[in-house]
Amino acid sequence: MALKKHISYQWRLFIPLITTIWALIIGMALWQANKERNYQADKLRAQLSLINDRIIDAYETEFNPQAYFKFVSTSFQKMPEYDLIRISVYKDKSLIYNIGEIVSLTDDEISHDSGLTTEAGEEDLAVDQESDHSNDYFYYKATTSDDGRLEVLTAVPVNDLLRKASLPDYKIWVVLVAIAIFLTVLSYYTTRYLGTNVRILRDFAVNAANDRNYKPDLSKVPHDELGEITRQIAHMHTNLTQALENTKREHEVALHAMNEKARLKRQLTNNINHELKTPVGVIKGYLDTIIENPDMGSEARDRFILKAQEHVNRLVNLMNDVSSLTRLDEGSSIINTEEIDFHDVVYSVVSDCTESGMLGELSFVYDIPLNCRINGNFNLLTGMLNNLVKNARLHSKGTECGIRLIGEDAKFYTFVFYDNGVGVSEEHIPHLFDRFYRVDSGRTRKAGGTGLGLPIVQNTVLAHGGTIEISNRQEGGLQFTFTLPKAIQHSDS
Repeated sequence: MALKKHISYQWRLFIPLITTIWALIIGMALWQANKERNYQADKLRAQLSLINDRIIDAYETEFNPQAYFKFVSTSFQKMPEYDLIRISVYKDKSLIYNIGEIVSLTDDEISHDSGLTTEAGEEDLAVDQESDHSNDYFYYKATTSDDGRLEVLTAVPVNDLLRKASLPDYKIWVVLVAIAIFLTVLSYYTTRYLGTNVRILRDFAVNAANDRNYKPDLSKVPHDELGEITRQIAHMHTNLTQALENTKREHEVALHAMNEKARLKRQLTNNINHELKTPVGVIKGYLDTIIENPDMGSEARDRFILKAQEHVNRLVNLMNDVSSLTRLDEGSSIINTEEIDFHDVVYSVVSDCTESGMLGELSFVYDIPLNCRINGNFNLLTGMLNNLVKNARLHSKGTECGIRLIGEDAKFYTFVFYDNGVGVSEEHIPHLFDRFYRVDSGRTRKAGGTGLGLPIVQNTVLAHGGTIEISNRQEGGLQFTFTLPKAIQHSDS
């Protein structure tokens, strides 16, 4: 089956519009032609009526109308369109004067014999008519005197000249045709303009539907209402495309985060299993030795028990670190925070480390002002600093560690924790926050580290909404630069 030919929007506008315009012009022309024809007919009838009235006036004043008849005959002879005019005057039903052919007084005779068709006219029963009968066509007027004795009948045959005289002025036709042509041209360019705008909008819609990344050339869009609609739709398309791209990226990021989280959990599980094997195996070995040797000396037995206890403590630390890390992985939504003075947190850590001997040969210095108020969790921040101190003691090989405030802005304080040790090679720095990552795999395990201390530090800072970075110091050692959120400051009322 053949497909219907597509008609453009321009022609679907133009055809009905121009059809309506030409119909109005033609209707106006026909109305004007009929109006002009009726005007010319009324004009002729008025002339015929004037003739009749003059004749009746002459009769009523007892004036001989012969001279007037001669005047009328001579006047109309000079006007070819009024050739063969007929005037018949009846007195008491008898013909007394006549010009041209006799006009019958009887209506029937007028209608049938002379080809004149009667039509009721004025209240004095004068007959005023146009007739198109056989080959004769007349303008006819009958007038009766006041006393009813005198009747004047006038008729003019309609020839070609009279027909032409009754036609509308050609200038009117020229004007109407000119108007029609002007409106046609105007309609064409108007509909073409609208059609162009619609075509631009259609092309944009088609291209946008087929290509999500389509970029329309808005320079070709006109600056009007329809053009503004096109621009707004283009902007909506651009914004929608951008939103879809953002959603896609966010989905990819979220999916990557989920995959990464699952990978880390698998890695954490595998690492935990690996880390548990060594202390559990050692503890089992010591206990088996004690059980299998009941006669073992008390000194050896105590030594084995102390070694087993060290590895039990290592297991306890590992499980605590895993618990802390698991809680931090859940995010900041489950962490209770309050307004605390970070100076008190640091002071508490320094005191505990000094009393417990955790510092060893290290000295711990700090420069944190009083009323350094942050929004945080006291226990988590305490654990974070303890892990930093423990990392410095186990790995820095330095003599000093410390923490100080180095800056602030409207929302965050910036701190640095440092040591004066040997630092680490640059290739290891990006991995120091990786779980169970070891610069020296053997040394850490022997020193008692779990491999989760620095990941806990990182997750603690992130859970508080801050940031943290690791770098080597120019003067030697490592430094951890991190931010913590300020407590909300309430203005005095």
